[in-house]
Amino acid sequence: MKRSWATCFFLVTCLIQKSCSFYLPGVAPMDFQKKDLIGLKVNKLSSVRNVLPYEYYSLPYCRPEKIEHSAENLGEVLRGDRIENSLYQIQMRVDEQCKVLCRITALSTAQAKAFRTKIEDDYRVNMILDNLPVAMVKMRKDDRKSSSLIKTYERGFPVGFKASMEGQTEVKFFLHNHLRYTILYHKDAQTDLARIVGFEVEPFSVKHTYEGVWDKTSPVLDTCNPGRMTFVTHNLPPQPVVEGMEVIFTYDVRFLASDVKWASRWDTYLMMLDDQIHWFSIINSVMIVLFLTGMVAIIMFKTLARDISKYNQLESSDDAQEETGWKLVHGDVFRPPSASSLLATYVGTGVQLFGMTLITMIFALLGFLSPANRGGLMTAMLMMFVFMGLFAGYFSARLYKSFRGEEWKNMTLRTALLFPGTCFSIFFALNLLIWGEKSSGAVPFGTLFALCFLWFGISVPLVFVGSYFGYKKPAPEDPVRTNKIPRQIPEQPWYMNPVFSCLVGGVLPFGAVFIELFFILTSMWLQQFYYLFGFLALVFIILIVTCAEITIVLCYFQLCSEDYQWWWRAYFTSGSSALYLLAYSAFYFYSKLTITKTVPLLMYFGYMTIISYGFFCLTGAIGFYACYIFVRQIYGSVKID
Repeated sequence: MKRSWATCFFLVTCLIQKSCSFYLPGVAPMDFQKKDLIGLKVNKLSSVRNVLPYEYYSLPYCRPEKIEHSAENLGEVLRGDRIENSLYQIQMRVDEQCKVLCRITALSTAQAKAFRTKIEDDYRVNMILDNLPVAMVKMRKDDRKSSSLIKTYERGFPVGFKASMEGQTEVKFFLHNHLRYTILYHKDAQTDLARIVGFEVEPFSVKHTYEGVWDKTSPVLDTCNPGRMTFVTHNLPPQPVVEGMEVIFTYDVRFLASDVKWASRWDTYLMMLDDQIHWFSIINSVMIVLFLTGMVAIIMFKTLARDISKYNQLESSDDAQEETGWKLVHGDVFRPPSASSLLATYVGTGVQLFGMTLITMIFALLGFLSPANRGGLMTAMLMMFVFMGLFAGYFSARLYKSFRGEEWKNMTLRTALLFPGTCFSIFFALNLLIWGEKSSGAVPFGTLFALCFLWFGISVPLVFVGSYFGYKKPAPEDPVRTNKIPRQIPEQPWYMNPVFSCLVGGVLPFGAVFIELFFILTSMWLQQFYYLFGFLALVFIILIVTCAEITIVLCYFQLCSEDYQWWWRAYFTSGSSALYLLAYSAFYFYSKLTITKTVPLLMYFGYMTIISYGFFCLTGAIGFYACYIFVRQIYGSVKID
């Protein structure tokens, strides 16, 4: 049985990876000898102004005779990564200057327009060498040492730039057609082998010239020739993007020895100068937790303990009826709520998302989902969500049976389809728009088929399996009996209004995570790496505690007001933090992003809607189960005649 499950998992992984070779960050490093040929691969074109990615060869760059696509996992495809071979020839530890890549005799109108459009939208070119992304060096001031500078990387390099010539007002576009690669390597002291530890680039725009007729076999340039000049200088005229203009693409390669070891080669890529902000976020969240913990402690150890002791000492039920507070609704507090099937569905979905987040976080903390494993994080999240369907079915069925529901098959089907169906509908609609823009971010049919297979072939059956075993078990016995006739709920004060109390309850969970949310959104939409999973794990723990405690506090106040309809309110109290997340995403869009086009705008708000919806289910389930355990405990501690 274990072998069959392992085989099934392996086959599914092979389907997603499109091959049976696993791409993990823990693979052995590549050792290169001198003059070994290193394959430089090209990746997508990306922009922070227009979040639609495009294939590298969507622009008229130099193409090899046969374009070969590297095997990509599911996460890479969903992110729009398209890794392909290139004409760049790089030999290990061999410096080269002014190598001619190719020549475009005359830019056509369509080619010039394509270049101008990408330059206007600030698109950057991404390349990969030995699994390292190309980056431009940026020297920034170190906040910890005001007098020193620190080396950081900026991913990719611009397609070109626009500027107005001296004495002119017209803005012209110029192309980066000369690239100077600097490859850092760490050499083994005992052997002649070396490992690549850095991949830097410096782009130039140069209008190349040559004498006589163009020699295809060994062209000689006046503007870039090792025998005539050492490096390209900024004094040369730039390469304009004009119809009918000749464009020559060239590049330099130089190797520099480095003390950086292979295990530390990603440190510069992942360097962040604002760790203090993360610690401030943690301290801010801890203060919120301490405040709520103090309130819960007062309720649990003072107020509740006193109430329970007093109720248990009463000798007559008449005296008990004269009391007010949460004990008076003991006969109605476990009355099944309205739309109990839907509530069980949402609770099961929240458990599924909680399991996905927890296990993915553990793998990330162990280093399996580092940025070196491109697409690994998204792939892991999708796989964990699929397999957590087993727990979604189990917990939703257990709760539904405690509500004395009988249509468990309909409830199970809703659990399997509601949340994934909503997310897939939004995703599919956006994918049609992205496909219309001819972007590499459009998910191909094969990947859509793989997603549907994961959903209907694995997730849905697992939900039904979990639901079967969950409904098969006997329902948990309520600590008190439920009256046949519902008790009338007295008029509530204004501050106990359901909408008001739920909105208040969502503030603190959101406040515990909103600073870390800024970095997550920055990594998603501003093309930056996010790797601080240790901080994220602490914030996640704080989020769990905050959701549980604020829900318990507000539920206690609700029961003290003799309002026993707590089921849905417990879910919405912490789940309402998703409204603040959606509002913050809108604020982030208008304050940090420069997106102006319609499809990227719809992409942003579409994906943020999906994230907010998932956050609602996750936090709502946490608050619900905290309140559920709390209510069962307090009513199980009193003697009811």
